[in-house]
Amino acid sequence: MFISPAYAQTPGGGAADILPQLLLMGAVFVVFYFLLIRPQQKKVKEHKAMIDAVKRGDRVVTSGGLIGTIQRIVSDREAILEIGEGVRVRIMRAMISEVMAKTEPLAADDKAEKAEKKAPAGPTFWQMLGIPEGAGQAEVDAAIGAKGGDPALAEAVDTLKDPVKRKLYSRLGHAEYVATLKD
Repeated sequence: MFISPAYAQTPGGGAADILPQLLLMGAVFVVFYFLLIRPQQKKVKEHKAMIDAVKRGDRVVTSGGLIGTIQRIVSDREAILEIGEGVRVRIMRAMISEVMAKTEPLAADDKAEKAEKKAPAGPTFWQMLGIPEGAGQAEVDAAIGAKGGDPALAEAVDTLKDPVKRKLYSRLGHAEYVATLKD
């Protein structure tokens, strides 16, 4: 009638059925490795090498779309990026997505010359004009009126009479400000 004879059935497959499945999974892994994993590892390695090679003066693009010039490497993780005239931001070096322009490497003689520029000897602009550091505009104007005709003080007068330059000078310090003028 409606009942069929029960035949003894064994669970499907043995070692013979598992081998093709393992080979198929191995082939899929090999394809994924060569098409996805390996190119991504190479890309990460190249990005790390690019970030390690970034130095002062390089023009870069960040992953957020900011375009600027590296002003200083703070540490192996941070850098100071100038995105506009007098506008500097601290960024994580890992956020640099592209280097648009590299600076020329310095020769050995240029490095020594650069070191001399970094640490100029002599008094600060405030000391040249005989006023306390951070003096107000009135004190600066009075000192310029008294000593402004001296050609040796022209750079100090020019910097301290302009409020924007004076603020930049106070923020950077004498050595770094003078070094940026000579660059």
